[in-house]
Amino acid sequence: MQREAVTVWNRCLQVIRESIPEQSFKTWFEPIVPLRLQGKELTIQVPSQFFYEWLEENYVHNLRKALDYALGPEGELLYSIIVDQGDERQPPMGYAVPPAKTPQTAKPDKIDADIKSPFQMKDLDSLQLDSYLNATYTFDNFVEGDCNRLGRSAGYAVAQRPGVTSFNPLMIYGGVGLGKTHLVQAIGNYIKNNDRDKFVLYVSSEKFTNQFINAIRTDTLRDFSSFYMQVGVLIIDDIQFLAGKEKTQETFFHIFNHLHQSGKQIIMTSDRAPRDLQGLQDRLLSRFKWGLSADLQQPDLETRIAIIQKKLQSEGVYIDYNVIEYLAHSINTNVRELEGVIVSLMAQASLTRRDIDLDLARNVLRNIVVDTDKEVTVDSVQEAVADMFKVTLADLKGKSRKKELVYPRQIAMFLAKEKTELSLKSIGYHFGGRDHSTVIHAIQTISDLTGNDPQTRDVVDRLKAILK
Repeated sequence: MQREAVTVWNRCLQVIRESIPEQSFKTWFEPIVPLRLQGKELTIQVPSQFFYEWLEENYVHNLRKALDYALGPEGELLYSIIVDQGDERQPPMGYAVPPAKTPQTAKPDKIDADIKSPFQMKDLDSLQLDSYLNATYTFDNFVEGDCNRLGRSAGYAVAQRPGVTSFNPLMIYGGVGLGKTHLVQAIGNYIKNNDRDKFVLYVSSEKFTNQFINAIRTDTLRDFSSFYMQVGVLIIDDIQFLAGKEKTQETFFHIFNHLHQSGKQIIMTSDRAPRDLQGLQDRLLSRFKWGLSADLQQPDLETRIAIIQKKLQSEGVYIDYNVIEYLAHSINTNVRELEGVIVSLMAQASLTRRDIDLDLARNVLRNIVVDTDKEVTVDSVQEAVADMFKVTLADLKGKSRKKELVYPRQIAMFLAKEKTELSLKSIGYHFGGRDHSTVIHAIQTISDLTGNDPQTRDVVDRLKAILK
């Protein structure tokens, strides 16, 4: 049986030698030992897991052409990977893996009883063959704007050519709710759907740590590392939570090195830039800077409007543009809160059986933002000022230039700027669509008066106390 395997393999080598450089042939094909031939299945022995992965990554087409020549189109190639060289009393131990298959589908053909396959661990926090990707996160429903254009463009480039671009590793960082997880999972889903030969794995740093601890407890650390070293695209979410976990960092360091040197893609997210991460080893931080770090910022007004429209479109809901504009001007913290308000708005409309209008939007915002002790809204500022000066909200938003209305309007603009995170443009919108230069003038006027006029300072302090 082995003699037949040698004959067939020699025929394969004749074809391979003609299509690759001589040095590559000596490095990657001369160490291979043909083991057996069973029907149309040829089993060859390779010296390591890395050796097998390199062949599959770089010479799979050459091997297919050689098999077609030696065994015909039905020919198949199996690898026997040496995982222990053994000694005089104990023979080498190995296991066989089918060719041209990712870890998602590769199954051991034969495995020694002393070696536990990482593909067979079925504990709750074990290494199951699941990408853990949410299929709803795609590039199609990721709204691009100035706030995230670099990250989105880099992510799409990586998705098209994982492990090939200079964006390896790719670090996406930014505050809470800005779309980091959506973006990296969109990359993973794109690769998974368009490149079946790559096994994509998404894992949070917390899950990675739990798996590491579980591997130590069950004495399967070797299987843990082996599994991660076979991943084609590794996505680690919230890498900052590895801070202070020295042993976990050490293992991740070795996995990172192996994947990077093997041309595998590494993608990470963090709540801050690599230079600002604390509690991580310097050697890890230096490697994080090898590729590209792209930040996601708070969405600007136009992007917020686009996000609302996209969300409503996906839900099949239509509301007037003035309501959309009001929501976009009122919430500028993050995408997650914006989407949460939209969901609450739709729920309220459904429960009360009424159309979504400005009044309903104001009520929902008041319930969500004020009653849960979040930021003061421009609406609550206007209501407090109107109540103190005995004017109406229409007066504050109107065009009148009467002194008794201009003064409270300017105070309201001043407090809106100080108490909310709204832009000058958004504040102007809430005061009758005024220009941002008008808002600047109002802020400067009240700022000067609070420094020179005790009465204005007292009014502002009392309003701040009310809003607080």
